Amino acid sequence: MQRPVPLSQNSLLDALPAQDYALVVPHLAQVELERGRLLYDPGDPIEHVYFPHDGVISLMTLMENGAAIESSTIGPEGAVGLMAAVSPRQSLSRAIVQTPLRAARIAADRLHEVWEKSPALRDLADRHTEALYGHAIQSVACNALHSVEARFCRWLLTCHDRISIDTVALTQEFLADMLGVQRTTVTAVARSLQDKGLIRYRRGVVDIVDRAGLQAMTCECYGVIRNHYRRLLGS
Repeated sequence: MQRPVPLSQNSLLDALPAQDYALVVPHLAQVELERGRLLYDPGDPIEHVYFPHDGVISLMTLMENGAAIESSTIGPEGAVGLMAAVSPRQSLSRAIVQTPLRAARIAADRLHEVWEKSPALRDLADRHTEALYGHAIQSVACNALHSVEARFCRWLLTCHDRISIDTVALTQEFLADMLGVQRTTVTAVARSLQDKGLIRYRRGVVDIVDRAGLQAMTCECYGVIRNHYRRLLGS
């Protein structure tokens, strides 16, 4: 079977064999979501699965007092809500759009129908879950052991990998949640990186100026997480 023209640059969709891809395509809807769009909160039923084309979705762990910190970042290498293809699921975290997002969306029950017929999709779902787990446990160690500056560099690089431009539009509030710090700390770190010539920072916008410099300053976790995805998903 000739493979249809890809709808996106999503690595999971592109990894499906042609006959399995053809089962998914009729049920995909193309969506564009604005920054800040809430997809799920903890306990919400996962009714749709999102395959990003370009952009970033963050999975946030929430505390009773309202504090939050990012556990994983998902872009064109993966999907959000994919385990709902196996059986009905409730979200364990908050899933929120962090940058303007283009994605393919499919109803979870439709994807389950494909999952039942497609060994390739079942294998991808298993490997994606393992990659996401590796991402989350590395983030736990990173948040506990590494400096805010190194973690900020890691997050900027992680985001930059998943978007098609060098400008990341993010509020101080979002950045503070990503890093689990106060807004004043975000401002101080951003100014320090700007003084080093690595970024340009203005209210709500970060321009990546020197990617190699950010890579030199980030922690080992950036490379470890990238290697998880390359090993398990080839992305």
